[in-house]
Amino acid sequence: MGRSIHAILKETYGYDSFRPYQEEIIRASLSGRDVVAILPTGAGKSICYQVPALARDGLTLVISPLIALMKDQVDSLVANGVAATFLNSSLDAEEARHRQRGLEEGHYKLLYAAPERVMNGGFIDDLRRWGVNAVAVDEAHCVSEWGHDFRPEYRQLARLREQLSGLPFLALTATATDRVRADLVQQLGLRDPEVFIASFNRPNLTYTILPKAKPVRQVFDFVSARPGEAGIVYLQSRRGTEEMAAALLAEGIPARAYHAGLEPQVRSENQEAFLRDRARVICATVAFGMGIDKPDVRYVIHADLPKNVESYYQETGRAGRDGLPSDCVLLFSKGDFVRNLRFLDEMTDPAAAAVTRRQMSQMLDFAESNQCRRRELLGYFGEEWPGDNCGSCDACLQPRETFDGTVEAKKFLSCLFRIRQKSGFDLGMKHATEILTGANTEKIRKWQHDTLSTYGIGRDVPRADWQEIGSQLVRLGFARLSEDSYQTVSVTEAGMGLLKGTKPVILTRPPGRAEPASTAKIARAGEIPCDEGLFQQLRVLRKRLADERNVPPFVVFGDRTLRYLALRYPMSEAEFLAVPGVGTQKMTDFGKVFLAEIATWLETHERQEFAATEPDPKPSKPMKSESGVGATALETLRLFQEGNGIPKIAALRNLAESTISSHLAQAVAHGMVNLAPREFYTEEEEMRIAAAAAQHGMDQLGPIHHALGGAISYEKLHFYRAFAKRAAGNP
Repeated sequence: MGRSIHAILKETYGYDSFRPYQEEIIRASLSGRDVVAILPTGAGKSICYQVPALARDGLTLVISPLIALMKDQVDSLVANGVAATFLNSSLDAEEARHRQRGLEEGHYKLLYAAPERVMNGGFIDDLRRWGVNAVAVDEAHCVSEWGHDFRPEYRQLARLREQLSGLPFLALTATATDRVRADLVQQLGLRDPEVFIASFNRPNLTYTILPKAKPVRQVFDFVSARPGEAGIVYLQSRRGTEEMAAALLAEGIPARAYHAGLEPQVRSENQEAFLRDRARVICATVAFGMGIDKPDVRYVIHADLPKNVESYYQETGRAGRDGLPSDCVLLFSKGDFVRNLRFLDEMTDPAAAAVTRRQMSQMLDFAESNQCRRRELLGYFGEEWPGDNCGSCDACLQPRETFDGTVEAKKFLSCLFRIRQKSGFDLGMKHATEILTGANTEKIRKWQHDTLSTYGIGRDVPRADWQEIGSQLVRLGFARLSEDSYQTVSVTEAGMGLLKGTKPVILTRPPGRAEPASTAKIARAGEIPCDEGLFQQLRVLRKRLADERNVPPFVVFGDRTLRYLALRYPMSEAEFLAVPGVGTQKMTDFGKVFLAEIATWLETHERQEFAATEPDPKPSKPMKSESGVGATALETLRLFQEGNGIPKIAALRNLAESTISSHLAQAVAHGMVNLAPREFYTEEEEMRIAAAAAQHGMDQLGPIHHALGGAISYEKLHFYRAFAKRAAGNP
């Protein structure tokens, strides 16, 4: 190995410290372990395989699902001075041969390819010849049919694992439930992987759900209040994307449509326009997202209801990948849910239809809830949000008013009971609200529901509000929706108890409908204060430099780096290099021109002063202790010294047992805990490990594990190496 991983991080990427879990994932991969990394979008997944690729000898293969994503990532790496390339169908034959010659001659550290190419023909033999020594599988949830974006071609990668058995694999994804995580480990053939699961919380995102009234007008009002900012508008239908883009364009907002039905060239041009800042807004179906590597998306609007929470989380995660505050808005109508249900009629597999129905119902519950959006979202992934108010969602910033809804609840439930009593069957929510408000419809006349005692008893309440009350009663368990696509509603046993009893029911008032297009810009907590005039000037310079190089602007510098430049006004190369996001190569390529621009600006503008408490670009994660052991490992050591075993510590910390073992191994290597080898492996195992280590060395554990036929676990190998390092005085 060459440079240390911290030196690589600073010199190549311009950052002084790793984000949470990055360093642990990198070290686990460099040790030869298979690794699963579940990190939210924007948490820096690419660093987790790029830094090890630069730290180890040879070539790292990165399996990526989309061509556009490969190109953007390679462009960014090359701008940072990294030898990276990709092979895919976008290259002509001559360019492909040129890159293959470079691979033959060992010119590259990272190679990006799609799963189809990797498993095609003799590509695996090529990889062996090119010296591949590690594999990273990006968007690894695609391998699981239980995930929200299953891709059958990913299933073939298990054969790759078999044929490259001695190499460490790193599987990365931004979202995976327990079931998906277990499935991807099995489908990729990962061996005793170390699993890292970061918090699913995106603290820089603000979540808002608004009643959907006039969606085109609502989207326009939101977008026009944010001039110069880029955003994505998700819609369910292809026609919807084209109509929304046309409406925004007619109002002077540069917008493009994106969906799978467009000609490939048009689709590619529209995506490029968005990436290059020629289009501010992309109106897209779910076909757009995974291939986007644009860090400065400031908002994501769902103009239609997503089909499941996991898709919603993944799509909102396209906002604010640079860590700057961004908005996520969902325009909600119950009608969208009913339309989504019709999709079930096209499914031939009853089990798959049941899973899809449950996911749709979970999305509906999320949209209708009046609880903290962040708490609900994290709860879906099994994570608990501490505290009562997240401070960055509509439910917490503008809590809805509660009221004693006992009378209204009893009227609604009584209406459901009378429908069943009169007709012998249940009907839908809409029909019940029409009876309550005294409507004169064909169905009401046909079934003589205008003769019910509940007919017209709710005329004083708007029909839309009755719909909201009914939905709340379903969530509270007093009413039940049927499992079929007809969505009939009936009274539950708890609801009958409420009708007969005196217990009060507290409901929340529906969202205000006086201004359905109320999407005004909210002050974003955590914004980096800076000289906004200089910031805009630097954006113009960045765009010019990017166009000259034919790359997206963020490849030059991200918004976060520009904001720090407009905050600190660096005047020398040393000051410029100290700005987050400025590495050695970018200092060489862009330092002089940006320094000159800042100096020119200061000739005609006052230097602005900001609060002394400059936002810290570093993560809140504690730095290494003086002992050299990370803070997370020290916490494990503390619990161990209190008498807790590895399984209990893993449960207490919500970490894998293998992770806890690696923490204790670090403590052993540094002489911080008095443990003996026989507590972890037998004398016979020690002799076998020693023989394999003598042949393969101890830098990477993967070759040793393979040489031992997988009979001795990685945990034991970690502890063997730790005791060896302690004995040698070389932790």
